[in-house]
Amino acid sequence: MGTFLMGTSEFVVAGLLPDLSADLAIGISAAGLLVTAFAMGMIATPLVAIAVLKISQRTTLVLALGVFAAGHIIVALTDELSVILVTRFVTALATGAFWSIAASVASAAVERESSARAIGLVLSGGILATVVGVPLGSVAGQLVGWRGPFWILAVAAILAAFVIARFVPGGRADTAVVPVRSQLAALATGRFWLVMAACVLISGAVMSTYSFISPLLTDRGGLSADLLPLGLAVFGVGAVTGTLNSGRFADLAPYGTALTGGIVVVVALGLLNVFSHYAVPSIVLLALAGMAGLGTNPVLMSLAVRFAQGAPTLATSLSTSMFNLGTAVGSWVTARAIGTSGPAAIPLVGALFAVALLIPLAALVLVDRARRRGQESAKLTRATDDAVSC
Repeated sequence: MGTFLMGTSEFVVAGLLPDLSADLAIGISAAGLLVTAFAMGMIATPLVAIAVLKISQRTTLVLALGVFAAGHIIVALTDELSVILVTRFVTALATGAFWSIAASVASAAVERESSARAIGLVLSGGILATVVGVPLGSVAGQLVGWRGPFWILAVAAILAAFVIARFVPGGRADTAVVPVRSQLAALATGRFWLVMAACVLISGAVMSTYSFISPLLTDRGGLSADLLPLGLAVFGVGAVTGTLNSGRFADLAPYGTALTGGIVVVVALGLLNVFSHYAVPSIVLLALAGMAGLGTNPVLMSLAVRFAQGAPTLATSLSTSMFNLGTAVGSWVTARAIGTSGPAAIPLVGALFAVALLIPLAALVLVDRARRRGQESAKLTRATDDAVSC
């Protein structure tokens, strides 16, 4: 419930850009900075996670929803772009704390073999927002103005806080088990940072494109503004399908699943550059990119938890941070590109990020194969030594 609201908040702007920019008398590129500001706040997730380590998980989740609600009320009441951007940044800090703890709790609640599936279920709340929350937000914006969705999110967050306070166990801080310094040391592995690089690039590819889906489908593809919620919903269906099902494959073959997802994103966004003048193919290709790209997220997050043993909350918070770093950088680069080349630049930027994504994903596969060969060689050596000693 919480991740659904926060996922809706982060990207509801994508369906409100025309009305928002008109009401505030700013350009589409400037309005798109609302996505960038939110993503930049999410980048600070690891710092927030460390700050709340000594607070119970339930209390942190409730406080995060309280800040989230207050931030949306402020945005709904102001006309100043600077105030909106700062408020979005602060709201994102609370969102980052919520996401990292929720994912950590989910991972700890199941056996290691089901970690990716459990995290995928938590993340699916945010991805479900792209199916239901963002399209409904777009419809609400058309009916009552762009401020309406922000009021709705504020009220819903307050209700979610009461539900969490009632049903979620209090939990305890990671420092009760592992000191912060030891948790930070657990992150110092090459494989972990390859995963972090992949997190940045997968979001840079998919979410920078999705952030500007409105001008891409309407201005570039010729889709009627009334049908934009349908395009948003189709993308969301693909994203949810990928997120919920990728965990089944990732628990068996995480590296191959991630690399396959990256290849599909490259193909989908590459073809989008060719067919972006046509609304229907564009929607289908965006849905495919969302399915493969966002379906890779729980795979990467579960790998991060695996590589950072003893620091699950920091691992998930850093993953969340890197996802949003990719969104922030990608949306900023895309906004600049739109200013010079128009909507045609949107899928091009995404495709370039997608090509770069293949580098860390392929490196993870190669490192895993090398480790497996090393382990097999070590086993063979031990077996030989045992035979000689006998």
